[in-house]
Amino acid sequence: MRIDPSLSPTPESWLAANAPDAPVFFFHPERLAEVAREFRAGFPGLVTYAVKANPAPEMIRALHGAGITAFDVASPAEMALVRAHAPGAALHYHNPVRSAAEITVGVEAGCVSWSVDRASELEKLRSLPAGTEIAVRLKLPVAGAAYDFGAKFGATPDQAAALLRRVAELGFTPSLTFHPGTQCASPEPWARYIAEAAAVARSANVVLHRLNVGGGFPAHRDTDRPDLQAIFDTIREVTEGAFDTAPQLVCEPGRALAAEALTLALRVKGVDEEAVFLNDGVYGGLAEWRDIAPMSRVRPVAAAGGALCGALRRRIVFGPTCDSIDRLPELLPLPGDLAEGDYLLFEGMGAYSRALVTGFNGYGVRRVVEIEKQS
Repeated sequence: MRIDPSLSPTPESWLAANAPDAPVFFFHPERLAEVAREFRAGFPGLVTYAVKANPAPEMIRALHGAGITAFDVASPAEMALVRAHAPGAALHYHNPVRSAAEITVGVEAGCVSWSVDRASELEKLRSLPAGTEIAVRLKLPVAGAAYDFGAKFGATPDQAAALLRRVAELGFTPSLTFHPGTQCASPEPWARYIAEAAAVARSANVVLHRLNVGGGFPAHRDTDRPDLQAIFDTIREVTEGAFDTAPQLVCEPGRALAAEALTLALRVKGVDEEAVFLNDGVYGGLAEWRDIAPMSRVRPVAAAGGALCGALRRRIVFGPTCDSIDRLPELLPLPGDLAEGDYLLFEGMGAYSRALVTGFNGYGVRRVVEIEKQS
């Protein structure tokens, strides 16, 4: 997508001046830098960015400029992206299953950390340089996430202990990693995982180089901002108490780092008593609304840029395609005076929305306008 600079101080003023009929992402580099600073100041270790959340070049450049020096990559394409826009950054290749060709590219790209969750994948990595960090990925039946990341990847504690021993036997640097699941509001999943990681390391009789506590940090989706510092503090305290020799800590947030970077502006194409039709939907920037709980940070804006004040009415919200499943799973409370040509601003849409946009039926948000970057 092309990214357009703007002198408008707010999305509302830009919409009023330009009246776009197509959907628009507004990019907020200052907000992105602020969240990066919050992670770097609060998390007790190395902060990496999970590129999959939003692989836009301006995201990589802005995060690198804000002091993010390592990136979690899952494919050769993501490696090339980071190398192009964050030269010198460390690459952590933590997709646990790779083809032989992908391993070759990872070596050539200089990936410094790799993860595995099964013996067959560890054997594929035997040709890596001696001393390379290999993090065994642990999984536990832990509740508290919007959806579980252990359903696809991860080794049980017994399997993880065996893999750790094998990593050490092969002359690699042993570490552990886990992912508690997406949008975890409570510190409890991290506390349970860290305690189990210490038990796994003791069982394997291995001193961990690093413990990667994954992503899962919550983005701001509702009225109250999540308490990231409480999660950071729990991670620090539980690690210090669980290990005789505490490993270095690493995290790899995607959603929580990326979310505030984008606002999605959608125009109302049609409206009646029961339904509102928008110019983008679940085949575009609203794709994640099918999989996780809807958020409340939706701001109606009149076509001229002012606020709408009508009494709220819960309505069905449809996207623009001819597919009947192109609708939000929950009714959305919207003002009664919402009219065709008005806009809905969806805040905190920087994670996954842009990455999941399709071109189905010829629709899908393509334009990005940079906001808040004033001369």
